[in-house]
Amino acid sequence: MRLRDHNQLTQPRLAKRVLILQAILTLMAGLTATAFGVMPALSVLIGGLACLVANAAVVLWVFRDYQAPEPGQLLRRFYVAEVLKVLLSVGSFAIAVLTIEGLNLPALLGGYFLVQVLAPIIAAQTASKVRPDSVPKAAPGSGVRQPTPDQATS
Repeated sequence: MRLRDHNQLTQPRLAKRVLILQAILTLMAGLTATAFGVMPALSVLIGGLACLVANAAVVLWVFRDYQAPEPGQLLRRFYVAEVLKVLLSVGSFAIAVLTIEGLNLPALLGGYFLVQVLAPIIAAQTASKVRPDSVPKAAPGSGVRQPTPDQATS
């Protein structure tokens, strides 16, 4: 029960962590792209920001008044949020392409892809894991098997 409660409490925190990492990656990618010129850097920055804004909207929509005991409602929120994310992303790209002359489309899409994929990977790799020594131990002779370290973190 303790592991389940811990995981439920950390989902919004993990989402917030991913958003923070996406903001950092957007800035870093934009600054790095300045080596290729102003327009590639601006394109990467806009792509990263499009990703960040769309994902922030998803997090706000899904985790507002978050109630874990209502899985059906949470699932509906995820579906609506994903549609919202696609609309925001496509809309951001359309506005950028139509209003900014000389925008570098590969850099724009590359910035979006980099921020979308890399931030969750980093967050997953650096997320605090449940330590095996924090898992309650069964009483000797109770017939309950002790979890292995791999089972304790899943």
